[in-house]
Amino acid sequence: MTQQRGRAKIDAGAVTFIVQHELWDGNVQDHSDQGVAILVVGESGGKETTLLRFNCFDIERSYVYGPEKANKLFRMDPTVDGNPVWWSVKQIRTMLPEMLREAGYPEIADAVDAKKIDSSLAEVESTARELHLTARNTVKHNRGTDIFEAGNIRFGLEMRRQTGGDGGLAIHVLSDLAGTPGKTYVEETELLAFDCFRDSPHYHYGPRNKNHRIFWDKTLVTDPLDWTLNQFKTKKLAAMILRAGYPGVSADLDQDLIESIMPAMEKRAREMQAGGMPAEPTPNLVTA
Repeated sequence: MTQQRGRAKIDAGAVTFIVQHELWDGNVQDHSDQGVAILVVGESGGKETTLLRFNCFDIERSYVYGPEKANKLFRMDPTVDGNPVWWSVKQIRTMLPEMLREAGYPEIADAVDAKKIDSSLAEVESTARELHLTARNTVKHNRGTDIFEAGNIRFGLEMRRQTGGDGGLAIHVLSDLAGTPGKTYVEETELLAFDCFRDSPHYHYGPRNKNHRIFWDKTLVTDPLDWTLNQFKTKKLAAMILRAGYPGVSADLDQDLIESIMPAMEKRAREMQAGGMPAEPTPNLVTA
């Protein structure tokens, strides 16, 4: 199920606008992504129906005519269309009746009151922009109990237990993005997280930034820890850090140094994994 972290309904006469923040997970939804969806809903066939949908996400920038009827999807072009919230509001303001007809709802298109639409769009836009900033799903994990330094990055290994009972070995890929190592003002940030859990193993691109999550297919990936270590060994780490949103760290990686610490890190990871999960849940947020 898509995870929502904010939802607002704005009445505009014949239609209502719903603005909501959504988190998509790879291998659960279509792909890993998050952002704001603007829905145009109205009554059709005696029930509330989504007539149009605008996806203003990090990756998915698209709009759908009649998701519950025609389900015709078109992509925005981020190169020429600009900010997806601004672009979507512009289309609604200038082309809503035409879009509703294309979606298969001509009777609702004929009932649209242009003045009510126009007066509501300022709230739609401001709400969408606020949710884009404030409802973003991010997470701050612990840094790990066993640290392996590798130049401009370090790996933190941790055995985790979630409150629901799932858990396992987590590998945190960390870097100092601001300040100098050893100084009190240094800012260590988690770039990637690999949660090699028993029930729902998954990994995060930029947990404190994009937080795009992908769940492993356990039929194909029977050992998530082995899969994770293999990415490090086959030089995928730089590309993954780049995708997480940290190009400077990616460019400065020392692959030879990473390879030199792999035997010791893998040995310790296997030892920790064999020891089992903690008896008590390990919270995500670090207070100190």
